[in-house]
Amino acid sequence: MIALDLIGIGTGNPEHVTLAAIRAMREADLILLPRKGDEKSDLADLRRQICTAHLPDLARVVEFDLPRRDAETPYLDAVNDWHDAIAGAWKAAIDTHLPGGGRVALLVWGDPSLYDSTLRVAARLGLRPRVVPGVTSLSVLTAAHAIPLNDLAAPVVITTGRRLRQGWPEGADTVAVMLDQGGAFTAVDAEGVTIHWGAYLGMEHEALIAGPLAEVGPRILETRAALRARHGWIMDIYLLHR
Repeated sequence: MIALDLIGIGTGNPEHVTLAAIRAMREADLILLPRKGDEKSDLADLRRQICTAHLPDLARVVEFDLPRRDAETPYLDAVNDWHDAIAGAWKAAIDTHLPGGGRVALLVWGDPSLYDSTLRVAARLGLRPRVVPGVTSLSVLTAAHAIPLNDLAAPVVITTGRRLRQGWPEGADTVAVMLDQGGAFTAVDAEGVTIHWGAYLGMEHEALIAGPLAEVGPRILETRAALRARHGWIMDIYLLHR
């Protein structure tokens, strides 16, 4: 029988790893670390550093190659196929390295509940995991800028760049945007809108920009492009307020 732990590890700062996360890591019989290709080797390196810092026995840590999503297939179809492939990769690794059953853990970037599909992949294998919450990119963003997420008694919408391009979400003055491939904020009316943007949050090369969207929007686009060219990948998030 397989027991599964999904352990949130924060956004790149090893100090984000909680005591509960460390305890769960040490209880695991097997920890699976995904490899996402050379362009995102920083993420794999940070997971390795976390394991080295907190595990007395690294023999229980196994890396596997994460399947890639087909960029040519319609988005939702491609994501569902991709999750099927990831579930298959998990099963193959578990069958190989934990054939007699036991407790397996995956270290999840940020938190498993916020725009992360690890829980959906686990459901494909019929596994109900124990979830250890982690520090989210959204909380790191607001902390880095020293701002509250919401106005008094006001709602916040958390959405994606893909959805923001369809228009400003109805009923909210504050919008948190994740999974933007770049520049979705250019699709909204910048008049009266403030943006707080961050990339590589919690990492050594963290970058932050804030101000009126009409003024700093072009600088964010330029900075984002330069950072992506320098590092080969980028993860960013921003908060819009009007």
